[in-house]
Amino acid sequence: MKKILVTGASGFLGKNLVPYLKNKGYDVYGVGSNIYDLRDSYACKKMLEEIKPDVIVHAAGSVGGILANQENPGKFMYENMAMGMNMLERTRQYKEKYNKDVKFIMLGTVCAYPKFTPVPFQESELWNGYPEETNAPYGIAKKALMKLGETYHEQYGLEVVNLIPVNMYGPYDHFNLTSSHVIPALILKFYQALVDESDKVHVWGTGSASREFLYAPDCCEAITCAIEKSVGPEPINIGTGQETTIKDLVLQIAQIMEFDGEVHFDARKPDGQPRRCLDTSKAKELLEFEAKTDLTHGLIETRDYFVGKRLERMNLKSYIDPNNPERKLK
Repeated sequence: MKKILVTGASGFLGKNLVPYLKNKGYDVYGVGSNIYDLRDSYACKKMLEEIKPDVIVHAAGSVGGILANQENPGKFMYENMAMGMNMLERTRQYKEKYNKDVKFIMLGTVCAYPKFTPVPFQESELWNGYPEETNAPYGIAKKALMKLGETYHEQYGLEVVNLIPVNMYGPYDHFNLTSSHVIPALILKFYQALVDESDKVHVWGTGSASREFLYAPDCCEAITCAIEKSVGPEPINIGTGQETTIKDLVLQIAQIMEFDGEVHFDARKPDGQPRRCLDTSKAKELLEFEAKTDLTHGLIETRDYFVGKRLERMNLKSYIDPNNPERKLK
């Protein structure tokens, strides 16, 4: 049985990934920053020697939405660089010390792509321009780490897989208005409007930008494919290949949240990258992976998770009936 180490196990993707891999029958060790601080090279060394994994899934990261990226460019760039560099170098040392075959799966980001990448994004376009400014430090850090993984494969024979997931959403996401990505932030906005009996919700940007969204459990399936298959270190896009404008997304979330008031798009706020949509043909070819969850179903599942957590905090037994099409959020 393969022993899998998942870094960032206390984060959004990690909380989905650890139980997913356990259900697949793997021996999984999930670690978070409360156990090992990956910014500390010695902590990475200690972790690897204590756990002795066969596969490392590096899902740890310092991340956030547009506002968090604007306010923390140095923090996000440094922490992501430090964690990734420490993990790769200590994995190389661990491999050589124990003469052990080990696979390192690096989770990159769609933010690494240039701001004006032709749509759909192809992996060959990664280095053909500068990333969108609001999240460039984070994107550059992750892109540099992908390249570092390639060089470690070339020079040291370390088996590295570079996956580039598109914007993810789903259970265990972070629902707040300062560091959340777009979907959880919107769910929270509409929820708060319902609670406050407000008839208007304000949304950043014009709504014209487009994004592609990947349901987190689908990403877990892609990672499972990467664990089992030998694909090399060249970057592989992980997504659905389906493009959605922010305006359409906002209106869809308003509908599933049963909000019938006014939505105001604030054009004074940044849109971020104009378009995002991945070419996923490489994932289909090399990993035999295709995302299964359509956006509507994924949004409903995410909404129900969010409401369930609120219910839990409020100590209530019933807030909505997920089997009742007439359910109300209030």
